[in-house]
Amino acid sequence: MSISHWPEGERPREKLINLGAQALSDAELLAIFLRVGVKGRSAVDLARDLLSEFDGLRPLLEADRDTFCSAHGLGDAKYVQLQAALELSRRHLETLLMRGDALNSPIMVRRFLSAHLRDLGHEVFAALFLDSQHRVLRFEKLFTGTLDAAAVYPREVARRALALNAGAVIFAHNHPSGVAEPSDADRRITTRLIEALGLFDIRVLDHFVVGDGEVISFAERGWL
Repeated sequence: MSISHWPEGERPREKLINLGAQALSDAELLAIFLRVGVKGRSAVDLARDLLSEFDGLRPLLEADRDTFCSAHGLGDAKYVQLQAALELSRRHLETLLMRGDALNSPIMVRRFLSAHLRDLGHEVFAALFLDSQHRVLRFEKLFTGTLDAAAVYPREVARRALALNAGAVIFAHNHPSGVAEPSDADRRITTRLIEALGLFDIRVLDHFVVGDGEVISFAERGWL
């Protein structure tokens, strides 16, 4: 049966309007994105098939173009739409952080950092530069490579912080392995950064390690 013939309260679009997006299942949200199904399968049926084929929503969203487009009912048009939607989501989070309010939401910071770092196939060291009122000035990816193999230079970080007139910094890097537990190298480089920036009265507020589904805070561990 076509979705248009379903009871109004069960149709994904009407359900979203009446109850909000959070009330929809992954399949229902995906069905709204797909818009139409395929012969003999409604958009919701197709969405369920795709979630089963890709083993969940995240693998589907992270699939490369060839893998995504090879699935029944998908193609370049859907791939482009999905990538645009994901980028809009990242930019929305960035806009919220950059709107001029003091940064006081650890949840928002975790979401932002996870959106930007979690799915990278290589290690990236980044920083949120803040002013003295803890308002975000800039988010920058500073170094690429493992912290052991590709050096993180405290002098360069301090130079960038001074150029932005930052009063505080939040550091973050990802672990492509998916395991967020900080290493000894992570702790050592954090200590060096705190010492270097401390010479200029620039505070290090936190260092987040982004893994697969988990973001660990040095501050919450009592390491700062």
